[in-house]
Parts: sequence; structure tokens; C-alpha cells
Amino acid sequence: MADETNMENEVAVEATGATEGGEQREARGRGRGRGGNDRGGDRGGRGRGRDDRRGRGGDDDGGEELIEKLVHINRVSKTVKGGKRFGFAALVVVGDGKGRVGFGHGKAREVPEAITKATASAKKKMVRVPLKEGRTLHHDGKGRFGAGKVNVRSAPAGTGIIAGGPMRAVFESLGVADVVTKSVGTSNPYNMIRATFDALVSQTSPKSVAQRRGKKVADLLGRGGASAAEAEAEAAAITE
Repeated sequence: MADETNMENEVAVEATGATEGGEQREARGRGRGRGGNDRGGDRGGRGRGRDDRRGRGGDDDGGEELIEKLVHINRVSKTVKGGKRFGFAALVVVGDGKGRVGFGHGKAREVPEAITKATASAKKKMVRVPLKEGRTLHHDGKGRFGAGKVNVRSAPAGTGIIAGGPMRAVFESLGVADVVTKSVGTSNPYNMIRATFDALVSQTSPKSVAQRRGKKVADLLGRGGASAAEAEAEAAAITE
């Protein structure tokens, strides 16, 4: 019985030693395998830190939460010696829901890092678009970029956002509740987004037009056949 017990103890000790040795070898292997990626991970960490600081700064400047929408993710691969190397490109739209919106593009080896870069880029390039009654556009417009063409039209209350794909993300982030749009030509999300922004940056409000022409807002609104009282009331309701 004593001999059998000693043999069992020796077998257990050998198994424990083999397990610990295997774990050590595996840890060393992982360390060597990540040797080339450790530096890349450090760079990615520093990049995310910068992006996060910029994002927080943008939120603090606005003093409100931003709406972030992921529009498109593209995966690309590069064939290298030993296999393929994958990368990801993200297209993100950011807005405050109150007339400010921007889009950004980011590339990275991993999807979350690409989205973070795109979001930080979008926050830095936000533009302000005048809205009528805080729900729709002041007038119709057209935008174009490359082979992409878009038409945007103001709509009465209750219409909703009649837009598809990337254009819907832009108007939802912008805070538009009623709009009618049409995309003609390419369906490339990058060109559609840029064409949509081309149409939005050309939007003007009666207040800005009146200031540019040295007139009152009521004078511009009263030229359509409306009475002076109606024009004054509508002019008072316009804040942008």
C-alpha cells in the first residue's frame, strides 16, 4: 500500500510539473507571437486616447450628448508573405439633433478602433444647418459629389424622414423630423453622404438672407401675398 501511494504521488507531481511547464511555454509563445503587435497595440492605445479626448472636448463644447450613427464598414485585405492582413474602414455620422451634423472616415486594423477614429473626425468637422421650426429644411436643395446626386425638399409636419440608407442617418443625426429626399446615381455611401452635405451647406434661412440684404425678415416673408400681420407673426417665430 505504501508503494502504491508513493507511485501515485510521483505521478501527480510529474503531471503538475508538466502542466506548469506547458503553461510557461505557452505564455512565452504568446509573448513572442505578440512581439510585433505589442508596439501596434501601444500605438492604437495612444490613438484611442487622443480620439477620446477630442470627443469629450466636442461634447463639452456643445454641452449636450451627440448622436452617433455607423453608416458603413468596409473590410479590405492585403496579401503578404504568410497570409492576408485585414483592415477596416468605418464611415460615421455625428450630430446633436439640433441643427449640427458632421461625418468622418477612419481606418484601423480593428473595427472598434476604426469607429473611434471616424467618430473623432466627424466631431471635428460638424457644420450647422438652419432648420425651419426645428423640424424641417427652409427650402429645397440639390447636392452633388462625383456620380452621386441628391435632391432634398422641405415637408409639412407629420411627413417623417423619407430617405434611405446613408441619407437617413444624416437627417436623424441633424434633428430633421420631416423631409423628402431622392438619391440619383451612385449608391456608394461615401459619395451619397458628401452629396447630402453639399445640399445641406447651401441651405439658408430668412434671417440670414435679411441680414445680408439689409432688410427685415417680415419684409421678405410678406412678398408672397401674405398680410403684414401674418408676416410679422411668422418672422417672430423664426429663430434661425
